[in-house]
Amino acid sequence: MGNSAVCQLGQYVRHFILLAVVSVAAACSGPQESKAAPYAAFVMDARTGETLYSENADTRLHPASLTKMMTLYITFSEIEAGNVSLDTMITVSKSAAAQPPSRLGLKAGQKIQLRYLIRAAAVKSANDAASAIGDYFEGTPEKWGARMTRTAKQLGMKNSTFKNANGLTAKGHLSTAHDMTIMGRHLFYDYPQYYNIFSRRSADAGIAKVANTNRKFLDQYKGADGIKTGYTNPAGFNLTASAERNGVRIIATVFGGTSTPMRNSKMTELLDLGFRKAKPGGAPQPPVISADQELIAQASTEMEVEGGGGPAKTLRLVTAVSSSPRPTARPSLGDSAEVDLAAVEQAGSSMADGILGALAEATAEPAPDSLEAQAVELAVAETPGLSIKAAAASPQPVQLVAAPAKPKHKAPIYDEVAVVAQAAQPAAEEVITNISTSGGKGYGINIGRFNSYGEADRVLMKTLLSENATLGDALRKVVQKSGGYDANFLGLSQREADLACRRLQARGVTCFTMGS
Repeated sequence: MGNSAVCQLGQYVRHFILLAVVSVAAACSGPQESKAAPYAAFVMDARTGETLYSENADTRLHPASLTKMMTLYITFSEIEAGNVSLDTMITVSKSAAAQPPSRLGLKAGQKIQLRYLIRAAAVKSANDAASAIGDYFEGTPEKWGARMTRTAKQLGMKNSTFKNANGLTAKGHLSTAHDMTIMGRHLFYDYPQYYNIFSRRSADAGIAKVANTNRKFLDQYKGADGIKTGYTNPAGFNLTASAERNGVRIIATVFGGTSTPMRNSKMTELLDLGFRKAKPGGAPQPPVISADQELIAQASTEMEVEGGGGPAKTLRLVTAVSSSPRPTARPSLGDSAEVDLAAVEQAGSSMADGILGALAEATAEPAPDSLEAQAVELAVAETPGLSIKAAAASPQPVQLVAAPAKPKHKAPIYDEVAVVAQAAQPAAEEVITNISTSGGKGYGINIGRFNSYGEADRVLMKTLLSENATLGDALRKVVQKSGGYDANFLGLSQREADLACRRLQARGVTCFTMGS
């Protein structure tokens, strides 16, 4: 073979190799079909914990940012334990600042209030914010992951193992659709005072305003109020969602969605299925808990009401991490009950003092046309011969009764009811009625924390004077806390508590529901 033929053959070989390389490169640079993440789903009746639907629900998969639910759950427990507050300044670690998107944009060494990290982690699903929380409490992602795993076992999440605070893919960082639904249920029942963060469409995170990653589903599904989205390539599009309709609450989880629209569509189907299958009935029976567990929610001035534009008071429910307790029914006083008459008399006297104190404060030159002024005006007008001074000087206890109102309201008193203060004869039966049981109703409301018992009790009485229509059958309760005295009304149904709070909030009164 001549030199010319050899050269020509060499050119052919080079061209062939070049063509092969170009073909391979073109194939690699084009859109590649990726394996879909494994699909799993679980649907639960939140009231009873009953399984309504399950598909691949106990298979350990990548939870992605659903992980942040556990980070936030433990954070809420630290706040409730008094170890931190929402105003605690957190120093951002180098590890947290180095986390990939989604991010709030934190810098190593930066100091930021815990409340802003909570908002960023819950609403924007910011990886740096969640990591900053975990590093603050435990020092390293490994120690925080170990704590998350221990807490998961306590909550009944049997198949979950965590390695970090934010859910970025890590070896052994796995959970299940079933476990994440359990997590969502505990968030709702154990910390209802913080749960509203998951339904906010946007929030102020200190250094930026952040938008909710779940806002499309919240807007499109009636009754939806949370909870958390998640996405990584290995996980797919995940979502744990909760919705309430007509007193029925359904919580569901989807793992392995192929897109946000597909995930939201599948969640719609699952929640609809849950509402169809859920059996009618009330909330689950309260579990047996130890007497020293505190079941009354306590107020704080550390959370911001949506749209309030400033700090306002909220509630904290202190519970064991292994259960979602509701207040137990108070023992009733039947005909055969043994009553300590001295104690009853003392209680009656104390109640009378509280009523008189509240009346005195309510009539201390109230602003014209104010709710307080009208309440006193109506009380005096409906009781001939009774003046506020005479009532205050009377040694007899004062009883609150409801009477038809005259149509002369100027302020927003919404029911056709006037509050009448009248002298009542002291009788053991009447006093017992005033301190009677809650009738098994497990809800209540809190209207603030005050510096003294007397101040809290006077505010309760003033509120009762103006809102007797919904609070007339409630039990007044002042609860001493480390930061003051909480003013509570107990023994309400959920509907009564929600209605009372809506009415009080419409008048500018801080009010939060608590209970089952």
